[in-house]
Amino acid sequence: MIHVSERRDIAIDQILPIYEANGWSSAQKPQALHQALINSHGLVSAWEGDRLVGIGNAISDGFLVVYYPHLLVHPDYQGQGIGQRLMERLKQRYESMHMHMLVADGAAIAFYEKCGFTRAGDTEPMWIYSGSDH
Repeated sequence: MIHVSERRDIAIDQILPIYEANGWSSAQKPQALHQALINSHGLVSAWEGDRLVGIGNAISDGFLVVYYPHLLVHPDYQGQGIGQRLMERLKQRYESMHMHMLVADGAAIAFYEKCGFTRAGDTEPMWIYSGSDH
């Protein structure tokens, strides 16, 4: 049974296995990753017992815009609807926002389309990024 929560008392040693299993470079900066997640405007997590199996966060100005930078499910648990449950919880929290934004790459595009996201006109994602996983 998977339980979705908005708790923030999540230890970095619970978080890292999901990031490492998904090949995210932010796992190489564990303390910064932990602080970024715990201090996010919104944080949701999925649990099987005391095992963290999914996590997602939101950064928002609290009025108009929300950005969803991270949504990960451990590969052993993918394909079970956990990511959709996490995204729905975040979208519900921010339903009054004017703009919901994220950057999707590769196979994640179809997932986010199922969650209601569409490409924003002719826009292109732009960034300064120190990782090498994209």
